[in-house]
Amino acid sequence: MSGVATDDLFERVDAWIAQDPDPETRDELQTLVVEAQSGSQQALDDLHSRFDTRLAFGTAGLRGAIAGGPNRMNRVLVAQAAAGFARYLLDHTEGETPSVVIGYDGRKNSDVFARDTAELMAGAGVRAVLLPRLMPTPVLAFAVRHLGVSAGVMVTASHNPPNDNGYKVYLGGENHGSQIVSPVDAEIAARILEVAQGSVADLPRAETYEIAPETVEQEYIAATAAVAQTSAPRDAVSFAYTAMHGVGWRTAQQVFSRAGFAEPVIVAAQIDPDPAFPTVAFPNPEEPGAMDLSFETARDAGVDLVIANDPDADRLAVAVPDSSDASGYRRLSGNEVGALLGWRAAELASADAADGSAPFGALACSVVSSPALRAVADAYRLDFQDTLTGFKWVSRAPGLIFGFEEALGYLVNPETVRDKDGISAATALLDLATSLAAEGRTVADQLDAFAERFGFFASDQISIRVTDLSEIDHIMASLRSTPPAALGTVGVTQIDDLKDGFGSLPPSDVLRILLDDGSRVMVRPSGTEPKLKMYIDASSDVGSVAERRETATARVAALAAAMRELTAG
Repeated sequence: MSGVATDDLFERVDAWIAQDPDPETRDELQTLVVEAQSGSQQALDDLHSRFDTRLAFGTAGLRGAIAGGPNRMNRVLVAQAAAGFARYLLDHTEGETPSVVIGYDGRKNSDVFARDTAELMAGAGVRAVLLPRLMPTPVLAFAVRHLGVSAGVMVTASHNPPNDNGYKVYLGGENHGSQIVSPVDAEIAARILEVAQGSVADLPRAETYEIAPETVEQEYIAATAAVAQTSAPRDAVSFAYTAMHGVGWRTAQQVFSRAGFAEPVIVAAQIDPDPAFPTVAFPNPEEPGAMDLSFETARDAGVDLVIANDPDADRLAVAVPDSSDASGYRRLSGNEVGALLGWRAAELASADAADGSAPFGALACSVVSSPALRAVADAYRLDFQDTLTGFKWVSRAPGLIFGFEEALGYLVNPETVRDKDGISAATALLDLATSLAAEGRTVADQLDAFAERFGFFASDQISIRVTDLSEIDHIMASLRSTPPAALGTVGVTQIDDLKDGFGSLPPSDVLRILLDDGSRVMVRPSGTEPKLKMYIDASSDVGSVAERRETATARVAALAAAMRELTAG
């Protein structure tokens, strides 16, 4: 039992240490054992936290803090994952040798985990190809399709805290380079657990894996630069760029240059990869304060836009000048950027339908993202798909031409990359800004134009953090057993429960509350944190843009207050 010293616990720790090739995590565990055996309750609790369970392999792969033990990210756990995934690929590839391309970012141990994966994959009989250096996640996602391999592995923890790392898995072939979905995750997890019954020291390794040619990145750069399609002068918009201490700059710079955009003003302190992320408390552009240096740089240079990638460059944040904000700039929400890029995609599709027929293709977003994209799809006679949260689902929408989710993820070129891509999204946004500048307009003007044509869509997200995960189960059960008839003064029209699937949506622990005035509340447990998340959306298409904004914003605020009251206690 947790907190109690047992011989079994120390035996498990000793067995782990014996197979661990990393001296840092071996020493760390040995120190904890000595301290625990000397009576330290803190050390004993730490050992139980690391060894009473293990990091679960799911559709998002693995992600956790770097430390020793099966419930942390380390070389033993990665070796088990690599060998288990190799067994899955060998089981599911008939008549040919399975293949995998492996990428890594600039986080602590990313290169080590990637090389371990390549050696173990090759040792297991899988053709392993390692990208030639640290690169953005979108380049790895691109490489899966470009190289025609069976699968891809990206070693990254995206925008997690500095001491975290992770392991993302993609499938080629009929999956087109998308991330895995159920039940594949469970099948891979089962193979990993088989491997974990033995010692990773006994797994065969081979150093004969391949190194991908430099042309992979260059082909990605060429395809991504081609996202820019405006005929207007492309150097008319000035912008600041930050890589958030990640790996985006080298690739993004070449894309921007090839597309003909102006040379950005860089946030110098954040431009190079640094696993310590020294200038931000949390390397996520959504977090308060994360873009402060970007805004300072932008103010000094007087630029038109701020462009930020997260550390592995699969997300994009955009800020526009705003004199009402103390920083001088306002970061747009993911829903605002998604709406603008979705409108751009619809316009391009409409232009392609030169014979007057309906444009072909689908717009897609996750169920917790703004309904604004559906309004665009309806106006342009495009198909619309809402999906479960995550680009593993968004990327699989039939006929997809554009997809997004509110957490700063955008897929603008599905024929090139079937995952969110912060560099191609930045290219599309800069392309839009350039075409607007040729008309004497700005991105902020385009947001007003969107509200005038489609209505103003307001959104908010509130979270309830808990110390006991059972509290979330209790709240969800209560909402299901005693559904609200109204939220504040607005009646509830219907509640869709996705736990057993709904329409084309697979099962998920999500409630969708629809209200009489067209507003919507989505409720779901967080997949990564001890939080219950609520996503609130409302819109208005009556009156001026200012009146529409005021009405929709007031509706969201009232619904947020009602949901806080409903879920309190």
